[in-house]
Amino acid sequence: MSIKSDKWIRRMAEQQGMISPFEPGQVKHAADGHRIVSYGTSSYGYDVRCAREFKIFTNINSTIVDPKAFDPSSFVDVEADVCIIPPNSFALARTVEFFRIPRSTLVVCLGKSTYARCGIIVNVTPLEPEWEGHVTLEFSNTTPLPAKIYANEGVAQMLFFESDEMCETSYKDRGGKYQGQTGVTLPRT
Repeated sequence: MSIKSDKWIRRMAEQQGMISPFEPGQVKHAADGHRIVSYGTSSYGYDVRCAREFKIFTNINSTIVDPKAFDPSSFVDVEADVCIIPPNSFALARTVEFFRIPRSTLVVCLGKSTYARCGIIVNVTPLEPEWEGHVTLEFSNTTPLPAKIYANEGVAQMLFFESDEMCETSYKDRGGKYQGQTGVTLPRT
């Protein structure tokens, strides 16, 4: 298994639609010229953006968080350019980009240092071979203060690993429950 370079990522995005929309370079400024948290192709990865759809966790209903019987009323839906995550809480969002992962590829997501240095952790499970959809992102605010997440700016980096052999069973083959997800997707069993 080897990590893939910017050249491979560009080729796969342009020829096979692996990432859409796709930014072949690194974007560091908005259209109006002000600095943003960068997104786009990096040396050995792709920095994804967060869309304007957020689900902010709330304990207003005092329910138990149960992955087998998740209560959607545990979230407040917000559509905005900025999401404020309460102290010691979390929010869900999704990537702007839609992914189509090749059968020989596994993708691992890591948070960007700009957010990590602010106590904001990004959590995403690996994108498995032949999975496709918008990636649901989880942002944990580990601080005792409210924290901001900016929509349409970089929030995490995807690292692409290609195997020297094809997997026997892909995510698509086994009918994975998150296949083709769009929008912010809550837990399913």
